[in-house]
Amino acid sequence: MLVVKIGGAAGVNLEAVCADIAALTQQGQQVVLVHGGSDETNRLSERLGHPPRFVTSPSGFTSRYTDRATLEIFAMVTAGKINTLLVEALQAKRVNALGLSGIDGRLIEAKRKEAIRAVENGKVRVLHDDHTGTIQAVNARLLHLLLDAGYVPVVAPLALSPEGVALNVDADRAAAMVAGALHADSLILLTNVPGLLRHFPDEDTLIPRLERAGLEASLSFAEGRMKKKVLGASEALERGVQRVILADGRVSEPVQRALAGQGTVIA
Repeated sequence: MLVVKIGGAAGVNLEAVCADIAALTQQGQQVVLVHGGSDETNRLSERLGHPPRFVTSPSGFTSRYTDRATLEIFAMVTAGKINTLLVEALQAKRVNALGLSGIDGRLIEAKRKEAIRAVENGKVRVLHDDHTGTIQAVNARLLHLLLDAGYVPVVAPLALSPEGVALNVDADRAAAMVAGALHADSLILLTNVPGLLRHFPDEDTLIPRLERAGLEASLSFAEGRMKKKVLGASEALERGVQRVILADGRVSEPVQRALAGQGTVIA
């Protein structure tokens, strides 16, 4: 079982990712594809006159502030455009892909954050009306039904609260929770750098292998978006995934290169 997550940043070679998934499924590999959509959401938000707003928590993590209008834009981009185009690209390669978001069939359930704390101008503020969530459960039975029927699920990072409210969830951590729920052998997090860099953006400082015990220390030097990938890796390993690979999504055969150990392998 393999879970692949495509980053929302620009530069990932989607054609190569889809070609790899096609090759692997033809060999009998079961694959779930999870994707983000941050850059595309930013562009559409600007065009619609609702510019994106990012906040930084007291612990140093940056995330999108998601009011209801932003949530609807995010859903348009991820569950609409990106998800549909990925399914189209896979179907063109004879992969029977099926697009869904975490809302469908309560695939991903999350607890809504009633308020978030953010540091602005050196002061900690409490922000309300945020539609983000902390993932609590994944409907693994639904994914197994699809996988056993020969489908490749393509999952957009939306979730549903117990009260039925749609929420924005972090795609890296969604992929980690999906991989854990499915007891996947590997989770591959593809991005626009070769892996975890000790000195971002110097690609010569790639860390080829990282033991689980070193994950917490890596948060001190991981670049902004990579911090969430490191957290996702930790959560996946805690839930029984055998290895997580932070890998370069810009190259040819990115998934197969990652499986061969290229990138940062965390086990």
